[in-house]
This record gives sequence, C-alpha cells and structure tokens, in this order.
Amino acid sequence: MGVFIYEFNNKTASDQDIQDLKELIYKHKIVVIKEQDLSPDQYCDFGYRLGDIEKYYQPMYHHPEREEIFVSSNVPENGQQIGVPKTGKFWHADYAFMPKPFAFSMVYPQAIPSKNRGTYFIDMFKAFRGLPDDLKSIATESSCYHSVRRFFKIRPDDVYRPISEILDEIEQVTPPSKHPTTFTHPVTGETVLYINDGFTYRIDNSEEEPLDTNILQKMLAISGQLDNRFEHPLIEHHEFELGDVRIWDNRSLVHCAHHAANSEPTISFRLTLYDSYPFYE
Repeated sequence: MGVFIYEFNNKTASDQDIQDLKELIYKHKIVVIKEQDLSPDQYCDFGYRLGDIEKYYQPMYHHPEREEIFVSSNVPENGQQIGVPKTGKFWHADYAFMPKPFAFSMVYPQAIPSKNRGTYFIDMFKAFRGLPDDLKSIATESSCYHSVRRFFKIRPDDVYRPISEILDEIEQVTPPSKHPTTFTHPVTGETVLYINDGFTYRIDNSEEEPLDTNILQKMLAISGQLDNRFEHPLIEHHEFELGDVRIWDNRSLVHCAHHAANSEPTISFRLTLYDSYPFYE
C-alpha cells in the first residue's frame, strides 16, 4: 500500500500534476513525496493546492506562525511547549468525531527519533471484505456514533478544573457524530468500513436502536484494531525520513502513531484537507 514520488516541486507543478497526485492518493491510499524542504508558508501553500485546509479546533495544537498546521512535538521552544507531544497513539481516522471528516491527512516530519518511528495503517476496504456475511449485513444497514471523549488531551488551562466540567465542555464543543458504518468511497467506489477503536463507541440498527456492543468489538477485532502486538495481517507499518511529505486517504484508512518509548526529539507538522467530493455518498 502506497507509492513514493521523487523530483516533485510544488512551485513548478502544473494543475494537472496536482490532479494526478490526488488520483495517486485515491488509488494507492498513501503517497510519500521524497526530498522536500518546505517552510511553514510553503507547506501550507502546497496544502492549499491539494484542497481546502481546515485548522484544528483546539488552538494548543497550532503552529505559532501558521495556525493551519497541527503540531505534534515533544520539543519546547524558549521554555514554551509548541504543539502537543505524542499525539494519535491509538487507532483512528482523523476527525471521525466531527460531522464533516477530512479527505486527506498530510504529515511533514521535522525531527525524528533514531528508531521506533512511523505510523501503522489499516485499509478499511480490506477490513470490510474480511467480515463474515452476517457482520457485513449488519455493517451495511447500521450507523455508528463517534466521540473524542476517550482521547481528549487535557490542556494547561484545565488543571484544577473538575473533570465533570471538562467532560461537559467536550460534549458541548464536540458532541458525538453519527456516520454510516459503511459507505461508498466517492472516487474509488469501494465499500469502506468506517469504525475505529479510538472514537467509535456505539452501533445502531436501521431503526436507530443500539445494538450489542460485542458486534462493534467483533468488527474492530477482525479489522486488526484490537491487536496490541500489531501483528494482524491487515496492519502495515510505514516508517518515514526527514524530507518526506506523506499524504493519505482519510476516508479509506485508520492509523495509529508509533512513538518511541524514549524522549528523543520528535516533531511533525500535519495539515488536514477537504477535497471537492462529499466525504461519502
């Protein structure tokens, strides 16, 4: 899963080059553009050529120069924490807990540890194909609720606040979103199983009645998301190098960050993009 692209220059790329790049993302799920050297402004300019950038809803993740950039970093600058350390260490699809998730996720590492780095991915089209017929039938006739509650990052301003206040705020700012358990990808036509262990907490039948949570857990297990050893055949581990810009299809894939256990410097810049299609048909 995935392709490498060499000798790509966003400044000289034609509109057709950009369209071809997007088609590669849809077809291969992951595209890694090699040997890039981009300032924050250049990185955002590139992102805007691919789609509409949506900044993350919590300012503590924002880059100090370009708020469109989501920063994952364990490296303070001038005594101040920039971004948030060790983000995304759980199976998820970006913004699945929001009414309108993103089409593309785009990550540009700035500092990487010497080992134990990268991202795990699962193709949820393949996960759907692997379901037994009875679960396929349920998946195509049901919907799921997704919430950020389990993995909400506590902010500096939350210290000493009652946990009940924080939970109430989460429900008000990001109430659970409901999406079909499966949908047809608007470009590839593939049937995607849209569940993830990080955000999905409830599955309803076509009459909007909750189903046994064991059904959801079985689907998650078959997709590989409950394998803590990351040995499931659907799980792919992708490493990265400095200079890589990695873009993936956020409709088709769930991912889990692979963070080093030590405290080596780790910094990455993420952009999240809408394309011209609805998220699902």
